[in-house]
Amino acid sequence: MAHAISERRDVGGWRFRWDDDRAKRAVASGDWTNRTVAEFARDLARTSPDRILLVDGDLALSCETLHGCAQRLAGYFVAIGLRPGQVISFQLPNWWECAVINLAAAMTGVVINPIVPINRDAEVTYMLNEARSRLMFVPRSFRGFDYAAMMARIAPDLAEPIRVIVVRDRIDGLESFDDLLDSAPLATPLAVDPDAVKMLMYTSGTTGRPKGVLHSHNSIGADSVKMAAAMALGPDDVTFSPSPVTHVSGFLWALNAPWICNVPAVMVDIWEPERAFDLVRRHACSFMLGATPFLQDFLAVARARGEPLTSLRYFMCGGASVPAQLIVDAAEQFPNCIPYRTFGATEVPTMTVGPASRDDLPLAAQTDGRLHRCEVRIVDVATGAPLPPGTEGEILAREPSMALGYARVEDNADAYDEDGFFRMGDLGRLVDGDHIVCTGRKKDLIIRAGENISAREIEDVLFQSPLIEEVAVVSMPSRRTGEAICAFIVPAPGADVDMSDVAAQVHNAGLARQKTPEHLMIVAELPKTASGKVRKDQLRSIAARETLEKDKVR
Repeated sequence: MAHAISERRDVGGWRFRWDDDRAKRAVASGDWTNRTVAEFARDLARTSPDRILLVDGDLALSCETLHGCAQRLAGYFVAIGLRPGQVISFQLPNWWECAVINLAAAMTGVVINPIVPINRDAEVTYMLNEARSRLMFVPRSFRGFDYAAMMARIAPDLAEPIRVIVVRDRIDGLESFDDLLDSAPLATPLAVDPDAVKMLMYTSGTTGRPKGVLHSHNSIGADSVKMAAAMALGPDDVTFSPSPVTHVSGFLWALNAPWICNVPAVMVDIWEPERAFDLVRRHACSFMLGATPFLQDFLAVARARGEPLTSLRYFMCGGASVPAQLIVDAAEQFPNCIPYRTFGATEVPTMTVGPASRDDLPLAAQTDGRLHRCEVRIVDVATGAPLPPGTEGEILAREPSMALGYARVEDNADAYDEDGFFRMGDLGRLVDGDHIVCTGRKKDLIIRAGENISAREIEDVLFQSPLIEEVAVVSMPSRRTGEAICAFIVPAPGADVDMSDVAAQVHNAGLARQKTPEHLMIVAELPKTASGKVRKDQLRSIAARETLEKDKVR
């Protein structure tokens, strides 16, 4: 019998999927607190007003300061007539102002729409129009890009006029964030339904147009609740979060978890490994998260300095392929730390946790974590039939922090099975009972001469070569085999890599000869999203053009 899934509308008119059974179980387990982040913040501001809860580089902010600023911004929202369910957007670096925007929105029932700073005119126009956003918070400029000028350029293409608020600067004709806080009245927080839509976050769009993911206060808050419990995080812990707050992992740990879990967070707007290491040491951070490049850089600094960084208890690494050897090397350098690979998505944020102790470090390196308060099914890619443990198939997941669905209702049709499990779009298998191994994206399957080949498997092998700094494997069109294997490689400093090196690495690892890349492209860097995911859509396009050029020559 199929699971009962219905459609609901909240006070703002958002339509979303509702699983009553999941909701009841989430409340019973304590994962859904039926409280907004604003309610947690109100309580902390009352009981611990002077407690430092957020560090923005060299600036430390207390509970009282952050909460007071949020009350004033909420007062501005009310004054200009924003209603619950309406959307405000921000395209900001990791700045403390993002925490204020998040709280103010929660106080008033306004939906937040974080937009990663790397997006430009076309993507931003698309997102603002689909979200029907009423406000847009931007820096004047950041890392050489003029965001205010972009907003002026795209204004004629927006379906509705939008207020642009400049953060950390002033521009004639635009409102200033600082001026708003100076003049706005303190708001009285509204009674906000914790099951209403709280956040609209767009996927990174590495495989097509971005999709708007809807989270409620309860669903996005559940991730903080369950992860703090899994790692026994408490008031004496400090998180270091270099991940963009406009990406789900950065948002969770820098904007939500500090209030919900009473765990202070340290964040930086620009990733500089040396400075990051100094901040972690200065604040005795016990938990750090970030994609593969963050851990690689951080580990390199620690090795160069010969510092074990004994305060660090966990390093959660995800968002992109994480080589097993990287986890092993990090565990060796940080003797009190459990570095581990994690697995999730914007739609299902954090599905796995690391081992309970360093005794199980091999599982941290060889798997993508232990399932935690998350149900998973592995099914046949073609038929959808359940597969036995250890068999590779498509990964489906259902958990308390799963999103409510997509902003475009039609996008939900193929995204879930009849029991409400979300189709992750990833391939993997279950091992050791409750651990998962992701073997690649479903769209990363390379079908060569009728055989399914995992790009992830080849990447893991090639990454072990000392000649290779980074690698991404994609399909490319082939007249002879339908699809061929193309490897994009960033050589290690001072190294030269050719096809013979690649073939030898694959052969020595014991992989089938058919898994040897047929084409090699040496590049200075791999295109990536803000969260560190490789833009394989771009690489596939490059590989396809390469095939076309070769055909022309013939």
